[in-house]
Amino acid sequence: MFGDSHDFYNTRQKKTNRTIGQKRQPWLIMVLISLILLGGIGSRLVYLQLLEGEVYREKAENNRIRIIPKPPVRGNIFDRKGRVLASTRLTHAAYLWPVVIKESNWEENLRYLSQLLSISADDIERKIKQAGYNSPTLIRIARSLNPAQITALEEFKSELNGLEVDIESVRNYPNQDLAAHVLGYTGELNAEQLSKRRSEGYRLGDTVGKMGIEAAYEQQLRGEWGGLQLEVDGVGKVVKVLGQKIGKAGKDVTLTLDLDVQKAAETALGKRKGAIVAIDPRDGEVLAMVSYPRFNPNVFSSQITPETWEKWRREGDPFVNRALRGFPPASLFKIVTATAGMETEKYPPNTVLNTFAYLNVGGTFFGEWNRAGFGPMGYVRAIAWSSNTFHGQIGRGVGGTTLIKWARNYGFGDKTGIELEEEARGLIADDTWKQKNYSWGWTDGDTVNMSIGQGFTQATPLQVAIMFAVPANGGYRVKPHFLKGDGDVSKWRTSMNLKPSTIITLKQGLRAVVSSGTGKALNSPNLPPAAGKTGTAEAPPGKVHAWFGGYAPYNKPEIVVVAFAEHSGGGGGSVAAPMVRQVMEAHFKNKK
Repeated sequence: MFGDSHDFYNTRQKKTNRTIGQKRQPWLIMVLISLILLGGIGSRLVYLQLLEGEVYREKAENNRIRIIPKPPVRGNIFDRKGRVLASTRLTHAAYLWPVVIKESNWEENLRYLSQLLSISADDIERKIKQAGYNSPTLIRIARSLNPAQITALEEFKSELNGLEVDIESVRNYPNQDLAAHVLGYTGELNAEQLSKRRSEGYRLGDTVGKMGIEAAYEQQLRGEWGGLQLEVDGVGKVVKVLGQKIGKAGKDVTLTLDLDVQKAAETALGKRKGAIVAIDPRDGEVLAMVSYPRFNPNVFSSQITPETWEKWRREGDPFVNRALRGFPPASLFKIVTATAGMETEKYPPNTVLNTFAYLNVGGTFFGEWNRAGFGPMGYVRAIAWSSNTFHGQIGRGVGGTTLIKWARNYGFGDKTGIELEEEARGLIADDTWKQKNYSWGWTDGDTVNMSIGQGFTQATPLQVAIMFAVPANGGYRVKPHFLKGDGDVSKWRTSMNLKPSTIITLKQGLRAVVSSGTGKALNSPNLPPAAGKTGTAEAPPGKVHAWFGGYAPYNKPEIVVVAFAEHSGGGGGSVAAPMVRQVMEAHFKNKK
């Protein structure tokens, strides 16, 4: 019995140990779970509030605040008499607000927008991605909307949250393609350009000058952005205006261009591929600059159609300013050759040389254009009749190094310093250049070829105009410019320190070209006595180039005009000289 009692006790003892606190166990588990949950929630709250709070506050703010940027009104561009060359006009543009776009039906809406606006879906997507889908700022996706597009977009706004149609100012060129290469055009910054110019205050959607004066004077013309900061509700409806920044219009720019002379130059060149430049020889003011083919800069204020691109392709490249591109200057270069001969004193102004049917230089024959020679000639008659063999002898006599030096003194082979970044340097080759490009040195034949404006020599019509200004103004090399200044001519010109006898001889020769030589086309009752020089450049395999440069009045010059016709097939006297006459007549008609 005693044994039985012991077993019972042990059994009771074991049972009691297993059940101690059994009634409290659920509460302990609940407390433990609660602590774990509270700890997780608390840590999440700490993470959200302290670590990610700024991010989420920004997202919430972006969903509540809409920024409507207002691009500045670009400054106007005027000609020298205050006539408008470039201004602004109002038009409608389409915008998207990325932060409220509903992604569920975005692809379908994107296709519709693409069809309606005639722009690719990829272009729209690219602009939104560039701004970011959380951007609170409206992103412009299309400009210059037509009435049908405006109506369709207004109806579609209920389907696509975040779509806006607003008024903006765009560039307007009232004279269409007139002076297009001078004025240039404006366009929206692409991603690469934006990354480079963001430090200058540019932003997505900014319009900038892409060429010509628009690019050269971008900082003066651009102005400063303004805009509105709006509070909106969940569906994008404006609740109130939170702030406003008034934009600052760009500054106006007045150019040296004369609209009447520019129009006359455009008409004179017509549909010929080439260029015309008119400058004031006293200070380098550019009165006209024309290049053909040309383009209408207004097309860049809206979406450019494939038909427009195809038209430009057929025409050649209308964006090349041929007034700033290099071509063989032909006989116009003989002004440089004559200058080198007289300034070295090896061939003074009273020099007389016999001329021939051709010059034989190391087995290469350089022919006289009349195929017979002109007999004995001095500088004045040799310039008047553009003798190749006379100037070939001068060039060979002074040597290549001297001739190259005087070409560079006149400004050939380097930029003139005009504001347009499209300007080319042209080419004045030398021994180093030839060794690099042809693996053999400079020869007498190269010198003779250069002396008559052929061979490797390349000059822009603007550089040629600067050359003509030297005898016209009495020996000063001018710096061409478009910005109308204060009238102080001294800061725009540098003396070449030519002998008075050299200047007199050049002027007499250039006058004789018009009065009795190859440039008689400038003898007009509508012009004062003028001076000039013809040029016909070989340009294989196509037709020859035609040149003419001149100035008037002969005794007190106030305008230099150079005309160039690419592959015209005719001589400078018959093709280019009449163009110069037309431009000069327009200038002097206005002077009367």
